[in-house]
Amino acid sequence: MEKINFPKKFKAYLPLIALFVLLVFIMPKSPKFNYDYRKGSPWMYETLIAQFDFPILKTDAQLQAEREKAGLNAIPYFRVDGKASSGSMSAVSGLDLGKWSDARMAISDAVTMLYSKGIMAPAASLNMEELLQNSEGLIYVQKNRRAEKVPVSEVFTLEEASSMMRETLAAACPGCDIDSLYSAAGIASLIAPDLIFDQQTTDLIHEESIDYVSVTQGVVRAGQVIVSEGEMVTAEIEQLLDSYKAEFDMGVGYGGPRVYMWLGNIFIAFCIVFVLFLAICYCNFRIFDEYNKYLYLLMIFALAATGSSLVADIDSSLFYLMPFTLISLYLLAFFTKRMVFSVYFISLLPMLIFAPNGVELFVMYLVAGSVAMLVFGFFNRGWLQFVTALIVFVVMTMVWGAFRLTDGISGLTDYHTVLDMGLGALLSVACYPLIYLFEKIFKLVSNTKLAELSDTNNKLLRLLADKAPGTFQHCLQVMNLADAAARSIDANVLLVRAGALYHDIGKISNPQCFTENENPGVQYHAGLTVKESAQEIIRHVSDGLALADKHGLPDVIKEFIVSHHGTTCTGYFLTKYLNDGGNPDETAEFYYDGVKPVTKEQVILMVCDAVEAASRSLKDYSPESISALVDRIADGKAKEDQFTDADISLRELNTLKEVIKSYLQQMYHSRVSYPKRKVKAGK
Repeated sequence: MEKINFPKKFKAYLPLIALFVLLVFIMPKSPKFNYDYRKGSPWMYETLIAQFDFPILKTDAQLQAEREKAGLNAIPYFRVDGKASSGSMSAVSGLDLGKWSDARMAISDAVTMLYSKGIMAPAASLNMEELLQNSEGLIYVQKNRRAEKVPVSEVFTLEEASSMMRETLAAACPGCDIDSLYSAAGIASLIAPDLIFDQQTTDLIHEESIDYVSVTQGVVRAGQVIVSEGEMVTAEIEQLLDSYKAEFDMGVGYGGPRVYMWLGNIFIAFCIVFVLFLAICYCNFRIFDEYNKYLYLLMIFALAATGSSLVADIDSSLFYLMPFTLISLYLLAFFTKRMVFSVYFISLLPMLIFAPNGVELFVMYLVAGSVAMLVFGFFNRGWLQFVTALIVFVVMTMVWGAFRLTDGISGLTDYHTVLDMGLGALLSVACYPLIYLFEKIFKLVSNTKLAELSDTNNKLLRLLADKAPGTFQHCLQVMNLADAAARSIDANVLLVRAGALYHDIGKISNPQCFTENENPGVQYHAGLTVKESAQEIIRHVSDGLALADKHGLPDVIKEFIVSHHGTTCTGYFLTKYLNDGGNPDETAEFYYDGVKPVTKEQVILMVCDAVEAASRSLKDYSPESISALVDRIADGKAKEDQFTDADISLRELNTLKEVIKSYLQQMYHSRVSYPKRKVKAGK
C-alpha cells in the first residue's frame, strides 16, 4: 500500500482552518428541498404532505398568456375638464329661446345630467367604435384627484349628447321645429366634451397591468397530499412541487433548532475541506512545502465557493453568466493537469449545495472546464483565446440542451440563458489576464512566463550563445531530450525546457574551462592541479546562481541550476586524482555542494544533462551502446542516492530511460554513405 505523506508543519493546516471557517459562514442558512423529480417520471419517494400553507405559483406559460391578455385589454384614461361644464351651465341663461323660453329649465336640467355623466372627447389615438361596441368596456375617469373605473355605456359621446338634447327640446317644446330652434338658439354650443383622453397615463396604466399580473393562483393548505409514492408526476403535480420547493427553499420548511443546522453546515464544510486536503496529498504532497503555490490554490478554491454563495443570494439565474471555467485555467497556469482536475472537481462541490439546479450546473461546468483544460494548450495566445471561449460556450450549450431535452423540448427556447452562457464564456477570456496579477502577488511562475523564458532570443540566452556557444548547443540538445522525456511521464514540459536552457549559464563566467567551448590549441587545465580543475568546474553552479540573481530569474529556475549535478562528483578529475595516488579520505573538494533533485522535472534534467554530455564521447552509436550508456548513468545516479528525495517512481524512471534511449538512437542514427562519382554528369 502506497504511503500517504501528510504535512508535519502546523502552518500547512492554518490556511485549511481559515478555509473551513469561511465555508461554515457562507453555507446556506435555510434548508434545501432535497427531492429530485421530473415531469413524466414516477415519484420515487414517500408520500409528500404539505407541512405548511403555500401559494401555487403560475407556470411561465400561464404568466405569459395572462400578460398577453392584459396587454390586449388596455383601459383608456380620461381626465375631467371642469371648465367645459361650468361654461355650458353659464351659457344656458344666455340662450335666446324666443317664445319657447319655458324650456330653459329643461335644457338646464339636461346639461346638468350630461355633465354629471361626462361627455367624451374624440381622440385620434383612440378607437371609439371598438370601445363603444364592447358591452363590458371600461374607462378610467379622474375627477378631484381620484380615478374610478366607469362603464363606457354610462358616459356620452358628442353624438349621444346632441341626440339627448334634441329629445329634451322635443319634450319641452311640443309642436316646435326642433332643428330650427336647436340651431337658432345655439344649443349646440352647450355640448362641449369634458372627458379628455390622456394617452400617457393610459400607456402607464397599461404597462402596470401587465407587470402586476399575479404570479400565484390558489393556495395549498398544510396537511394536504401533494404527491403520493409511485404516482406519475404530471404537469399539475410538477407545478405543485415547484411551488412547494420555492416556499421551502425560502426557509419556511425548517422547523428544528437552528443549532442543528449550524452543526450540519460545520460537518459539510469539514468534509469538503478534508477532501481537498486529501486531493493535494494524493496528487502532489510537496505543494505543502511550496507555501506560495499552496496559498494560491486555496485562494482559487475560496473564490469559487464564495462566488457560488454570492450568486445564490443575489440571483440564481446568474450561475449561467459566471465564468466558473476560469477556475481550471487559473489552476492550469501553475499546476499539472492531474492536480488541476482534482481541485477543479472539488471546487465545484459548493455549487451543488448553493444552486437550486446544482446537479445540472455541476455537470455543465465540470465538462466545460475539462474541455477548456484540453483546448487551452492549443488556443492560448492572442485572438486564439476567443476560440477557446467559443468551444467552451458550445460545450456548455450542449450540456444545457441535453438537460432541457429531459424536461421537455419547450425549454430550448430560453434564449436568455443561452446569451448568459455566451457572455460567461467571453468573460473567461476577459478575466484570464488576472493570472499575471496573481503571479506577481504570490510570486509564482506561470506557464506563459516559462514560455517567455524559453525564448532563445532573450538577453541571457543570447549572452550564453555568444560567450559559450558549445554550452549553448549542449543546453539546446538537453532541452529537446528533456522535452521528450517529460512528455512520457506527464511532467511539466515548459518547466523542464526552461530549466534545461538555463542550467549551465554559470559557464558564461569561464567558458574556456569546459571542453565544449575550448578553442583549438588551448588547454585551460594544463597548468592546474586536479583539485584546482575540479573546483573550476564546480564553480559554474555558484556562478550560475549569481547570474540568475542578476538577471532576475525565478526561484524555480534557480532550483535547476543548483540541483542538476546534485551532490555528485566531478568524475574525470576524481578518478585521475585517485589513480595518481591521491588520499581517498580527502576527496570533498571533488563533490558538488548542491542539492539533490526533488521534483520529476529536476530528475529529468539531471539524467538528460549527464547522458547528453557522455554521449559525445561514444565511438559506437549502436542501440546496444546507447542503451548501456543510459542505464549506466541513470543507475549510477540512483546508486549515488541522488533520487532519494525525488517525487518519481521506479516505473517512471524506467519509462524515462527508454524514451532517452529511443531519442538518442534517432539522433545518432547512421547516414547513407554516398559513393564516389566516377563520371562527370552533364547539365
